[in-house]
Amino acid sequence: MTSEPDPGQQPWLHDLTLVLAAPTQVWSGADGQVRPGGAQGVLHGDRRLLDRLELTVDGEEPSPVAAHPGGAGGAGGHVFVAVPRRLGDAGPDPTVRVTRTRAVRPGELRESVALTSTAGTPTACTVQMRLAADLASMDEIKAGGRPAPVGPTRLDADGATWEADGFRGEVRAPGATLERDDEALVVTWTLDVPPGGRVDRELVVTLTDADAVVTAPAGPADWAAPTVVSADRRLGPALDQALADLRLLRLATTDAPGEEFVGAGAPWFLTLFGRDSLWAARMLLPVSTGLAGSTLRVLAARQGTTRDAATAEQPGKILHEVRATAIDVRDESRTFTLPPVYYGTIDATPLWAVTLHDAWRWGLPADEVEPLLPALERALAWQVEEGDPDGDFFLEYVDETGTGLANQGWKDSGDSIRRADGSLAGAPVALCEVQAYAYAAATRGADLLEAFGRSGTDRWRAWAEELRTRFRRQFWVEDARGAFPAIALDGAKQPVASVTSNIGHLLGTGLLDTDEVDLVARRLVGEDMLSGFGIRTLSSDARGYSPTGYHVGSVWPHDTAICLAGLAAEGRPEVAPVAEALLAAMDAFDGRPPELFAGDARAAHPVPLPYPAACRPQAWSAAGTVSLTASLLGLAADVPAGAVTASPAAPWPLGVTTVSGLRAGDRALAVAVDESGAATVSW
Repeated sequence: MTSEPDPGQQPWLHDLTLVLAAPTQVWSGADGQVRPGGAQGVLHGDRRLLDRLELTVDGEEPSPVAAHPGGAGGAGGHVFVAVPRRLGDAGPDPTVRVTRTRAVRPGELRESVALTSTAGTPTACTVQMRLAADLASMDEIKAGGRPAPVGPTRLDADGATWEADGFRGEVRAPGATLERDDEALVVTWTLDVPPGGRVDRELVVTLTDADAVVTAPAGPADWAAPTVVSADRRLGPALDQALADLRLLRLATTDAPGEEFVGAGAPWFLTLFGRDSLWAARMLLPVSTGLAGSTLRVLAARQGTTRDAATAEQPGKILHEVRATAIDVRDESRTFTLPPVYYGTIDATPLWAVTLHDAWRWGLPADEVEPLLPALERALAWQVEEGDPDGDFFLEYVDETGTGLANQGWKDSGDSIRRADGSLAGAPVALCEVQAYAYAAATRGADLLEAFGRSGTDRWRAWAEELRTRFRRQFWVEDARGAFPAIALDGAKQPVASVTSNIGHLLGTGLLDTDEVDLVARRLVGEDMLSGFGIRTLSSDARGYSPTGYHVGSVWPHDTAICLAGLAAEGRPEVAPVAEALLAAMDAFDGRPPELFAGDARAAHPVPLPYPAACRPQAWSAAGTVSLTASLLGLAADVPAGAVTASPAAPWPLGVTTVSGLRAGDRALAVAVDESGAATVSW
């Protein structure tokens, strides 16, 4: 069990147990006990109600013997089994058992306790739950804060209530007595269990937040439910777990409860993130275009209309993050405050445009696409008029306030953009993958506008071609192993010459020619980049490399999945080894790949080592399993043209495999692949 972190240290998550139904989550030890200190607790939205929920029988914690998922895919419920060793018959055989079942729905926790006995005589005991609240904010928890305990605002025979700033939590425990002990609440049941009998009790916690900006969606997920039958046992369970987790991450904004998106990840990021929510929706297109449509609409409704340095808003820009209040963020060397609605992202806007195009190709109905075309035109205009302030055709960012994110691509930690010698790049920064996204946004956006009879397509295609020419001239560099694209251009327009996973995002966008694709693909599977469980964020040859560096050596499953999708789009043989690495990682994490894990070589460690503070489930990590499936099958859809094709990875790594229950447009899609890798598409 993780030791309690020192104050000021970010809590670790890797050995905790989560029960989730966004925006409500419960984190506990593996034994089910919620102990103070760290990230454990009962949380709703961006606030924790309880930081303690400890069960005792006759004053002692029962000895844990087992725990297992109970509920949707292992996240919506969990069962903890323990033995109170002082109860029951004398002898070595346990005859009294405590089963604690935790079930979470949005805004509600139900904690059921069952005592069962096979003892020869009646069992009398006292079961207590000790609760404490701290009402900590999410940024306080993440920063390792230790808020003082907060007593209930109301306590009577019916229950206890805590209220603060629109947040309300209520605890009810039928049949129990409730007493206050300092700042804790002690819930007590006096039980008599007959021989061969069972007694059940329940504690219910309800949570509301009047100021919340996100809530559970109004309806269930209308997603396809694919099934996998394969000689390789790993893909099917991983896909099942991923989709179960993604359903539990579903959210909507309080002003549009019918428009679902997926929150970025638990525990820290259960809200709308432009980049994360878009990538997840795009990866999930083979199971739902509806999710993409609603995500696009939610973000378009908040598309920038003015220039505001404090929030980084600009006309046409897609936002980065939405919260109910400002949040404090701690980076490597500083703490700063982000506003409730923050636009500090360089890539969400082109990703929005690309996602709209790809959703259309996968069958998003025309009557959902057409109303979004004005937002597409504004997004494309942002690329030229705002994203490229000096007119050199490269999208670049700089934090104008000094109180925002220093880096505004997906690698947004302060030390992520560095040269091979470890030195950091100065702003403004033009990231290589963002240029690829911008190129794809312009070319695919033009295709979409043309299909709907809109004007301006020649402008965007010409702009994209000039960007492509300039990228080739300014981003490509060489080292002892040959040529590769730099991760970025720095503020002096000099290439930041380090080998990173970012270059994999260029694949499949059209930015590179065939020879350049070959150079990038070969780099990605070199020993310095492919760990055996995924593609490292930074080459292990680089001076700044650390296997547990957040963006400088770790492996992010979604990042590897994006690289894999690019390799598949380019028809590269490297699909097979990269897919094998990612499958191995997913299998090692029981189908729930975390936000990131350590970049150590598989040869050194036969299992991937956790990054202890990583979120799990994380939306784009889970969605990466769907993307992995599509990449292995080589799926490509053009529903408006009536075509869906499959070009499986060669060599085909899975043996005889059928994936059914996918969806393209309003029709079911299935792909069967034989041992030789030949595919049959049913649509």
